[in-house]
Amino acid sequence: MADRTRQGNRFVFDGQATDPALLPIRFPRPSALSFAIYAAGLAFFIVSMRNINFSLSEFVRGFPYIVDLVSEMFPPSFRRVDAVALSLLETLQMALVGTVFGVVFSLVLGILASKSQTPNRALYYLSRNLIALFRTVPDLIWALFFVVMVGLGPFAGTLAIMVDTMGFCGRFFAEAMEEVDKGPQEALEALGASRLGTIICAVIPAALPSFVNTALFSLEKATRSSVVLGLVGAGGIGIELKVSMDMFMYSEASTIILLIFCLVLLVEQLSSRLRRRII
Repeated sequence: MADRTRQGNRFVFDGQATDPALLPIRFPRPSALSFAIYAAGLAFFIVSMRNINFSLSEFVRGFPYIVDLVSEMFPPSFRRVDAVALSLLETLQMALVGTVFGVVFSLVLGILASKSQTPNRALYYLSRNLIALFRTVPDLIWALFFVVMVGLGPFAGTLAIMVDTMGFCGRFFAEAMEEVDKGPQEALEALGASRLGTIICAVIPAALPSFVNTALFSLEKATRSSVVLGLVGAGGIGIELKVSMDMFMYSEASTIILLIFCLVLLVEQLSSRLRRRII
């Protein structure tokens, strides 16, 4: 361990004097512009806390109400567990079907949104903007649109999950295809392979691990999202939870929450095992 002493304005390390000006700066001094930006950001954060009525005292005063609510939720009621289980199965089916179709369409969108694979610039910008639109609009809003389009029920929720998955996977698929090694593509092109043949034989196999990883994450995301789609009439177990809370049947609501937790945990565990086995 180095022996460090100080002599006047100089530091001595193992008998050798060092000028403090030569030592690395632990925290660099910001410029006037950077300091002004930091100060403005801090001021905006403080104003935001005031505008949203952020209050620890209100949280502390309201904590007993949460304790009362949780106490009313236990023990859980299994009186309607069969109907709830069917709604939970419907939720899983919505997530699965919506994710599969979303991943398939995302592959097409990803090819068009990839700079190195798109046929022309117009399709590139069109697909990029379409993916941005799918990502920007929340899945609940898509569910409302599809409820108006196809009516109440799980089909509307499945369509919402499909569009949301396209927005999630499309961007990552495009970036994965842009990052693959260009060597095999150039070799196939030199042999006279078509653009589609190059994509199928070289690009997609190279990017397949990233595709699988993204698709499995999207399934986990869709499972959690499908739970709340029932709040707008798009099928699934969300409507059961909403009715239980609205009717103050908190013990039944706790059963639904526990079943949702088990479903999400099961999907995450299966997804992790598949990810480890495939990747």
